[in-house]
Amino acid sequence: MSVNILMPALSPTMEEGTLAKWLVKEGDRIQSGDLIAEIETDKATMEFEAVDEGIIGKLLVSEGSEGVKVNSPIAIVLDDGEDLKVNEMAKPVMKAELPKPQVIIEEILEVKTPSKNTEQAPNSRVFATPIARRLAREKGIDLGSISGSGPHGRIVKADILGVSSLQVNTNEEGLENPVSSTNVQQESRSSVTNLYADREFKEIPLNSMRKTVANRLTDAKRNIPHFYLRKEARIDELLQVRARLNAYLAEKNNKLSINDFIIKSCASALQSVPTANAIWAEDKILQLKPSDIAVAVSVEDGLFTPIIRDTETKSLSNISQEMKELAEKARSKKLMPNEYQGGSFSISNLGMFGVDNFDAVINPPHGAILAVGRVLRKPIVNEDGSISAANLMSLTLSVDHRVIDGALGAQLLGAITKYLEDPVLMLT
Repeated sequence: MSVNILMPALSPTMEEGTLAKWLVKEGDRIQSGDLIAEIETDKATMEFEAVDEGIIGKLLVSEGSEGVKVNSPIAIVLDDGEDLKVNEMAKPVMKAELPKPQVIIEEILEVKTPSKNTEQAPNSRVFATPIARRLAREKGIDLGSISGSGPHGRIVKADILGVSSLQVNTNEEGLENPVSSTNVQQESRSSVTNLYADREFKEIPLNSMRKTVANRLTDAKRNIPHFYLRKEARIDELLQVRARLNAYLAEKNNKLSINDFIIKSCASALQSVPTANAIWAEDKILQLKPSDIAVAVSVEDGLFTPIIRDTETKSLSNISQEMKELAEKARSKKLMPNEYQGGSFSISNLGMFGVDNFDAVINPPHGAILAVGRVLRKPIVNEDGSISAANLMSLTLSVDHRVIDGALGAQLLGAITKYLEDPVLMLT
């Protein structure tokens, strides 16, 4: 009996991907464990293995296809001697996620909803999660007019939230009809493009990474109650310690960056202020014991935040080496999900680009992110009233007020500053 190979979910947050390359062709025999395709997610390109044996009857998705939904068929596998029947019902070889009991209950209780202004056949079923149905009722949105982005086309919460407010069209007879989120988005894009119709421009399609960055940061800025704490750290002693350590490490072909000290100082500070080492988990707060630090790495078409785990236990040399390896993986899109998912705290350093200071957007579900500006030599007034020059680094801590209150955030930023200004403390 023929079976469908489905688009896999290669990470918990993956909803669609790009079929970058087929490693098999129609007519090839495959065994369990054979590599059959390369799938590009928003973060990495990963190899996809077969989980059953048979003959590739048909490749349903061509190489380079973008926006392929998770759990949608991408190929058909046949048994020996079996004819290809594309329309035959087939059990899946691989499913990205198993149906949950609630999903099964939804399908049993699902009511048949007449389609409205769609291509759905009359009385076809509209699949949606309970929260999506509730939000749709509250906003007056017709579920039949929305294309679901969840597994098997199920309408999920994000699809409803995509319609920020009820859109109404009044026809010539004075009837009001809801407009689907897809139509609203298309009209919005069209109106922006039309605005610049008389100007010369180059249209750049959004890749999966840019779409994910846009969606995540929009949600983060809209849903997370940010507040900001600012401080300058005097790093003259840090620069001296770094110079001495680099002189020692030169013979080992290693070199510490200022960023390595920043990573270590944040890890040490989270251990000193453990209640700030926390994330927002919707209905609870999770307080972590290890300091797992995510560091923003800019790549050609987006942004990665690889994570150095158990940073508080690692030396500056180990942090430096691991950061170099993770950054290289990020730029070549070879990061594995476990290398960029998780963590409780992020760092974004734009000092090397000449930026004085900035406010970073929190990377959910993290409780805070540290924005680091460049080091400037400035005059300062010493305790005895004398004036001297000092190397000052700008620090801005963006904090999720649901997780960390003002006083606790100030305590955390103070601890980070303490370790930066007295780096010997982070070496103990």
